[in-house]
Amino acid sequence: MSETGGRVADSTGNWVDLYAPGQFRPYLRLARLDRPIGSWLLLMPCWWSVGLTGLTMDRLPSLTHIVLFFVGAFAMRGAGCTWNDLVDRDLDAKVERTRSRPIPSGQVTAKQAAIFLVAQALIGLVVLLQFNRYTVMTGLASLLVVAIYPFMKRVTYWPQIFLGLAFSWGALMGWPAAFGRLDWAPVILYAGAICWVIAYDTIYAHQDREDDMMIGIKSTALLFGQNTKQALTLFYSAAVVLIGIACVMAGASWITLLGLAGFAVHLGWQVRRIDIDDPALCLTLFRSNRDAGLLLFAAMLIDAAV
Repeated sequence: MSETGGRVADSTGNWVDLYAPGQFRPYLRLARLDRPIGSWLLLMPCWWSVGLTGLTMDRLPSLTHIVLFFVGAFAMRGAGCTWNDLVDRDLDAKVERTRSRPIPSGQVTAKQAAIFLVAQALIGLVVLLQFNRYTVMTGLASLLVVAIYPFMKRVTYWPQIFLGLAFSWGALMGWPAAFGRLDWAPVILYAGAICWVIAYDTIYAHQDREDDMMIGIKSTALLFGQNTKQALTLFYSAAVVLIGIACVMAGASWITLLGLAGFAVHLGWQVRRIDIDDPALCLTLFRSNRDAGLLLFAAMLIDAAV
């Protein structure tokens, strides 16, 4: 493992890298608690779905549901990252940005990682069991998509579709948590969230484009190449339209639509700014999607409250 002053090669200078006790640090990194942006992005479709329920009921949605989805998103993203690292441990050892991760660097064995994976999944299960039966079954159905995602980059240039299916699943969860059923509004929200994920993860994948080509890993970053801006425009536009339709179906007023317009402007800013040959900028733009998602959710809450 490559370390400097106690910091790993891909350290972000966060609390885990700098201050966490040494024996816990590899596990916190394995769960990506040193870089929680992925947990926030997993959470956004959950909270949007909860927001739709508030628009429909014309009142603020359940605070309990908001908190449960927050805890569940962080637990399940950690479990998902641990699973992904177990599957990809040989590939991660060949990529500069990922070779210092806990498993390929030898900080955590595969067996230890598997035990940690089960522990995180159990936390997620405890959270899931707080919801009604329909929501529990909907949540369990996501496990198949989560399980196959790490393998998709080996067989298709569209692994981002499968990430979208997994990371957007929360759009199908908030609605049945309130109503005990699925309707067209959350289904259309799910489709819009998938388009959003495909676009932002394409931006993320441009960081590893050169390494991916060398080791034979596929991604939409490689597929789109110099046409990435056009592809982002297409998928981000589809996301805005589909999410907008879902919001209108749920009873949104101009307040939510104004938030959606801000969301759209933010996505447009990303497309205008992106330079696929600047990994640092790609990472910054990718991370900014949390703020775009929170803007939309805040508008939903205000709309439901007034």
